[in-house]
Amino acid sequence: MHATPTVGPLAGAVPAARPGRRPWSTLVVLCAAQFMVVLDITVVNVALPSIGADLRFAADDLQWVVTTYVLFAGGLLLLGGRAADLLGRRRVFLTGLLLFTIASLASALAWSPVALIVARAAQGLGAALLTPAALSIIVTTYTGAQHTIALTAWGAIASAGAVAGMLLGGILTTWLSWEWIFLINLPVGLVAAALALRLVSPARPAGAVAGQLDLPGAALVVGGLVVLVYAIQATGEHGWGSTHTLVLLGIAVALLAGFIVTERAVKRPLLSPRTWRSRSLVAGAATLLGATGILVGTFLLNSLYLQHVLGASALQTGLGFLPIAVAIAIAAHLAPHLMTHAGSRLVAVGGASLMAAATALLAALPDDASYAANLLPGFLILGFGVGLVFPAVSVTATSELDDDGAGIASGLMMTAHEIGAALGVAVLAAIATTTPTDFAAGYRDAFFVATLIAAALATIALLTLPTVRPSGPVRHAVH
Repeated sequence: MHATPTVGPLAGAVPAARPGRRPWSTLVVLCAAQFMVVLDITVVNVALPSIGADLRFAADDLQWVVTTYVLFAGGLLLLGGRAADLLGRRRVFLTGLLLFTIASLASALAWSPVALIVARAAQGLGAALLTPAALSIIVTTYTGAQHTIALTAWGAIASAGAVAGMLLGGILTTWLSWEWIFLINLPVGLVAAALALRLVSPARPAGAVAGQLDLPGAALVVGGLVVLVYAIQATGEHGWGSTHTLVLLGIAVALLAGFIVTERAVKRPLLSPRTWRSRSLVAGAATLLGATGILVGTFLLNSLYLQHVLGASALQTGLGFLPIAVAIAIAAHLAPHLMTHAGSRLVAVGGASLMAAATALLAALPDDASYAANLLPGFLILGFGVGLVFPAVSVTATSELDDDGAGIASGLMMTAHEIGAALGVAVLAAIATTTPTDFAAGYRDAFFVATLIAAALATIALLTLPTVRPSGPVRHAVH
C-alpha cells in the first residue's frame, strides 16, 4: 500500500537506456527490504492488543505504535530521496536498512511504551532512507522491458506486504509472542544488507550535485506533524476546545508554517515550488491522504474491536482482514478499464462514495454485532472503494506535469500516503477512545466521522480532479 513512482526516483529522471539485461538478483534484494517496510505497517495492527496488555499502554496511547512509524517514514521520505541523490544510493539504502533492522530488534526488546515508541521512530527513519534509495536503484538499474517489469514487481510488493502483515501478525502473535513480529526482520535485513554490498554498485548517482540536505525543513515538518498528532490524541483527555489542545495546535501550525517558509528560502527544498501549482497533483494527494487515513484507521479500530468486543484471537483477526485485501486487488484490476471508459475523476468519486457507504455501515453496528453479518459487508465495500480511489488519483496526479515532474509527483504522493495513515489513525483512535469504558460506542462515533471524511473526499474529487482517460497500459503510482 505504499506509493510507487511511475517514472524515475524521487528527485531524478529515468536514465538513458543501456544495452544488455541486468540480473534480477538486485531487484529481489531490494524488494525483500521494501517488503519489510510495508509489512511493519499492518503486522503491528493485529498485535496491538497483546502489546498494550504486555507493556501496559494506556488505551489512548496505543495508536502511537502505528502512528510514530508512519509519521517518521512519511515526514522524512523526501529527505531520504534527496540524500540518496547526493550521498549515493547504495550508501543511503544500506544505512536505512541497517537502522531499520537494529530498530526492529530494539522494538522487540522494548520494556516500556516509551522504549517501543522511540524504537518505532527509528524504524520509520530507516524506512524513509531505505525506500527512496531502493526505488532509485531499481530505476537506474533496469531499462526497457525490464524497467516495466521491475516497477510492476515493486508495486506488487506493497500489496503483498500489506496482506502478509495481517496474516503474519496473527500467526506470530498467536503461536509465539508479539515480539516476533519485529524479530522476523532481523534475518531478512542482515541477509539483504550482505547481498546488497555485492550486487549494488557503490557509485554515486550520475549527475548528482554537491549540496546540503534540507535538515531544518525535515525537522520542522516532522516536528509539526508529531505535535499535531499529539494534540489530536490528547483530545480524549482534554477536549477539543481546551487550552491544552489549542496551544498544541498553535505550535503545530507554527512549525508547519515554518516549514513552508524554509522551503521558499533554501536552494534545494524538499518539495519544489512547482508542486503546489499543479491542481491535479495537490487534489490527488489530498484525496489519497484521506483515503489512506480511513483505510489504516479501519485496520486499527477493527483489530481492537474484533479482539476486545467480539473476543477474536489475533489469528482470527488477521484472517478477518483478508476480504479487504481481496476487494482492493479486484477493484485495482478493474480500475484501469473503468477509467478508459468513464475517466479517472468519476472512478475516484465512485470509489470515495463506496468508502462513505462502507464506513456508514460500520458506524451503524448494533450492540450484538457479528463479523459475517455486520463487519464483512463493510469490509468488502471499503476495500472495493479503496481499490478504485488509489489508481484513479495516481493517474491524475501526473496529468498536468511533464516527465521531469513525475519524480516530484511520486514523492508527494508517497508522503501523502504515509502521513494520511498517521493522521487517520490519530483522528479515529482519538474519537474511539473518548469514552474508555464503552469502546463500541466510540467505535461507532469514529466511523461516523470517517463517513463524513469519505463524503468530503468524493466532493473534492468531483470538483477538483481532472478527467483522464488512459489510452494505454496503466502503471499505478499507488498500490
